[in-house]
Amino acid sequence: MSTEVRQMFSSIATRYDVTNEVLSFGVHRLWRRTAVKLSQAKEGSQVLDCATGTGDLALAFKRKVGPTGRVVGTDFCPEMLESAPAKAAKAGLEVEFQVQDAMALTLPDNSFDVASISFGIRNVDDPVKCLQEMARVVRPGGRVVVLEFGQPTGPYGALFRFYSKTIMPAVGGLLTGNRAAYAYLPRTAAAFPAGERFLSLMDQAGVYSERAAHPLLFGTAYVYVGTVR
Repeated sequence: MSTEVRQMFSSIATRYDVTNEVLSFGVHRLWRRTAVKLSQAKEGSQVLDCATGTGDLALAFKRKVGPTGRVVGTDFCPEMLESAPAKAAKAGLEVEFQVQDAMALTLPDNSFDVASISFGIRNVDDPVKCLQEMARVVRPGGRVVVLEFGQPTGPYGALFRFYSKTIMPAVGGLLTGNRAAYAYLPRTAAAFPAGERFLSLMDQAGVYSERAAHPLLFGTAYVYVGTVR
């Protein structure tokens, strides 16, 4: 799956930001702020953001940790990272960007206070291995933060599923020229474990002393927080 996913993100990289803004109505900005808050990152913290894409969450963390903190943003798709350094420079923020696979990070053990991944863990071949690898590079007592889509229920859930299956592929295809990518993304989100089921994956990883799920917008997304043993 990794090769196919890399090629898909490569094809939409140049239009990813504007498409994300349109399709989420800007709500993704609030979700990122919530993830940063729940991470308990503070001035001077060391943060790793996996599957950083064009760097939005990494930049949000850098604003939080300040000039004395360090933020490293990684992604396995070089094309997605291409615009990230310029975006950081324009914002006056110093962030390191590296091409890395979240399941096989070439970073030292216990070197970060926080590791995060937003809307990326459902695209890795082995989510449990990814959760273990992110925990490996975080010091004991530090946090792993996962922001990912959920499956809302009830009337709102029905509306969300209609939007995801019908509107997202049409608008995403129009803006990027790759309708298949914006059919794939909601399809994988609908199939991926959410809520308690994702917490069970964190339990399977065997590296967290505590874990919690925080629903956003009626369960449209979740922020999962694990404390590393």
